[in-house]
Amino acid sequence: MEKKKEEAYVVETRALTKMYGAHAAVDHLELKVREGAIYGFIGRNGAGKSTTLKMLCGLVKPTQGEIRLFGREAGDLYAARRIGCLIESAGLYPSMTARQNMVMKARCLGLADEKSVDEILDRVGLTQAGKKKTKQFSMGMKQRLGVGLALLGNPDLLILDEPINGLDPEGVREIRQLILSLREEGKTFLISSHILGELSRISTHYGIIKNGALVEQLSREELERSCADYFQIEVDDVKRALPLVEERMPGIQAEVCDDRNMRLYGMDAGKAAGLNQLLIQGGIQVYGSGFHHMDLEEYFLARMDGVKERQRIANGLGEMDSDGKKGEQKDV
Repeated sequence: MEKKKEEAYVVETRALTKMYGAHAAVDHLELKVREGAIYGFIGRNGAGKSTTLKMLCGLVKPTQGEIRLFGREAGDLYAARRIGCLIESAGLYPSMTARQNMVMKARCLGLADEKSVDEILDRVGLTQAGKKKTKQFSMGMKQRLGVGLALLGNPDLLILDEPINGLDPEGVREIRQLILSLREEGKTFLISSHILGELSRISTHYGIIKNGALVEQLSREELERSCADYFQIEVDDVKRALPLVEERMPGIQAEVCDDRNMRLYGMDAGKAAGLNQLLIQGGIQVYGSGFHHMDLEEYFLARMDGVKERQRIANGLGEMDSDGKKGEQKDV
């Protein structure tokens, strides 16, 4: 029987770990980025996103684990030449213009043709910056220049940490169009961003990281299948409403958001009308209701907090303090 060929990835990590003392900033990460993907890397502040990207770019040494780029081990010169990075900040020379910064890095990379510098400045919208020093740049202009610097050498993989941070809506649109056009040219992207709405407009794949560990990897199609429509209803007392829904409406999956809001899956318009009547007859006041579609942000929060934590609120269980006493309830 012929052995199945192992799928190749542009980026692949195996048990990638970074320890700072006893703290695991990144914990046995198994990241897989396919060629031609726009991989959205999602996590809360301190989850390990930037540390992961720094290790991929060779800026931080892993404690243990393996990194493979274009099928080669980390540190391979051929792989390194095919990567462009923007991590946290662009590292600009403040007394130089945008073009001077670009030319300086191009020379460091051994690029003699300055024509590509002007082409990149035009693509990131900085042609008109002229003789303005980068110390006078806005945050958005610095971010655009950082993306431009990452494009020098025509890399096949771009690793971008918060590339739209500080951009105005027009700048965000321009960077989005640039990323999409570069993907059409065959480039692969690994992008971290806390602006999930924008990330969802361009990403083909997602990785969700929590406390240094990868919670989930999924494609855009898998995300769309997971983001089911739901019916949200606000009542005066979820703890009384939930048992009534579960008893009288079999087949409906209920998820508690807080002490007044529930999400119900498997609803249609007819069942929704009957639900409102059922609750009112049960002496439960209904403040509002309506159908919704879960987006990336809601899916991310659900994966971070978990349904069990939401259910805990419905059961009237408070947080336990260090003495084991019941504390105040928290919204999630």
